[in-house]
Amino acid sequence: MTSKGQITIPKPARDALQLHPGDRVEFVFGDDGRLFLLPATRPLGSLKGMLPKPAHPVSLEETDAASAASGRP
Repeated sequence: MTSKGQITIPKPARDALQLHPGDRVEFVFGDDGRLFLLPATRPLGSLKGMLPKPAHPVSLEETDAASAASGRP
């Protein structure tokens, strides 16, 4: 990592993610603390199954409470 916090993505990873100069990426943390690097242009449907299902179904009220607690809209 450089002093500016920049990293180099190895060519095999760039190829697998079909990344090109100027593409944007997203860093997503999994519940287990793992960090995922995803192309920002990836269709939402391609993310299905990446993270484990919750132990129990989450109600709309629980979702709203979690959203309010995070401070995000």
